[in-house]
Amino acid sequence: MTTKSGPNPMALLAQIDLEALGRLSEKVDLAALLGAASKMSDKQLSQLTRMMAGGEHKRPELPAPDADFFGQLDGLSDDERAVAATTKAFMHDHVAPIMNEYWNRDEFPRHLIPELRKLDLLRKVWNEDGSRKPNATVVEGLITMEACKVDVSTAVFFGVHAGLAFASIALGGSAEQKAEWLPKMMDLEAIGAFGLTEPEGGSQVSQGMRTTCKRDGDGWTLRGEKKWIGNSTFSDFTVIWARDVDTQEVRGFIVRAGTPGYEVKKIEGKTALRIVENGQITLTDCRVPDTDRLQEVRGWRTTAEVLKLTRAGVAWQGVGCAMGAYELALAYAQNREQFGKRIGEFQLIQNHLVHMLGNVTGMLATVLRLSHMADAGEMRDEHAALAKVVTAARCRETVALARETLGGNGILLENGVAKHFADTEAIYSYEGTNEINTLVVGRAVTGLSAFV
Repeated sequence: MTTKSGPNPMALLAQIDLEALGRLSEKVDLAALLGAASKMSDKQLSQLTRMMAGGEHKRPELPAPDADFFGQLDGLSDDERAVAATTKAFMHDHVAPIMNEYWNRDEFPRHLIPELRKLDLLRKVWNEDGSRKPNATVVEGLITMEACKVDVSTAVFFGVHAGLAFASIALGGSAEQKAEWLPKMMDLEAIGAFGLTEPEGGSQVSQGMRTTCKRDGDGWTLRGEKKWIGNSTFSDFTVIWARDVDTQEVRGFIVRAGTPGYEVKKIEGKTALRIVENGQITLTDCRVPDTDRLQEVRGWRTTAEVLKLTRAGVAWQGVGCAMGAYELALAYAQNREQFGKRIGEFQLIQNHLVHMLGNVTGMLATVLRLSHMADAGEMRDEHAALAKVVTAARCRETVALARETLGGNGILLENGVAKHFADTEAIYSYEGTNEINTLVVGRAVTGLSAFV
């Protein structure tokens, strides 16, 4: 029964269990409790009533973190979705539990190679003859994205072997060389590395390559140095690019591990991609038989084709890294409490999360379109360059916001974001710095070159 002004007091009193009230009075100061209740606002009384009626109010179930806000990956084929799911499971089951340990050790977990072999990922991208699958760039991108959401270093290991090294032999090798190496590379029984960058030249190596090769009877003598060569400390071979001192043409060589005059020293003290084992290679009168010269290399043009083939993959690295950082930050904001509530309820934190999500959504759209263009044979250098510029810059911004969302906890490896934050700096600089890629795009859109 109610009155116009609210519940009827007499009716409410009639509903009271006096015996239960007596037991309660032995434990609670009812007079003080009623006095406190009399001072409550209508909103507070309503909350108290709901709590008493149904027990403690349960928090609503929150949405699971998902960086694909527009459902852009929903359009994947069943096979593409399966590859992504397989890679995701491998990363969570095998890499995530040990990655911080190997980050601290500055070492690649080589014992995972047999487990990675079971996924047979290279055959999702390449055919046995060294040609590519019709959707190779999309599939390669999905593998990279799922790997980078957990650990960028694992994606770099795969990209160097399955991208740069494999493509060098697929595009520049003879039929005999392909038959010797590609099946073993497919099965991860022979691991490859790619030696192009030099101590005195990254971006300028196309015009100023200092590593040389000279014909010497039935072989070649290589002299020079290479730097930042991923996988080279444990690879079975490294593709070395060198300038012919007689013709000035660029040539490629398969240099097998243990070749006299070939020495690799692990680069120490990195703050990014610590799980990748980068080496500095010294070639001192290193003699390689002509049968290990990549027979179909046609100067720098072949090198450029290899780089073009793999540059889309680096753009996908930025996407995956940013996705991983966003999802970690969102999960943290949904659970971390400060000032009596979860930090995801604060407006500034939601602003960070939405900004990150906007970056990731645009980045994903860019690389999906780029990969479809590549698979259709429509991608030009400037397309890949723009994707790299945009994704690297937006990734850098996104991981910084994720780190900020976690506050001081954001610098701890155990929370995941710190590693993404550090690895982004490598993504920003390799496979063409953002400045060089910007000039590539600028030249395309203006018709004018700003290169010195």
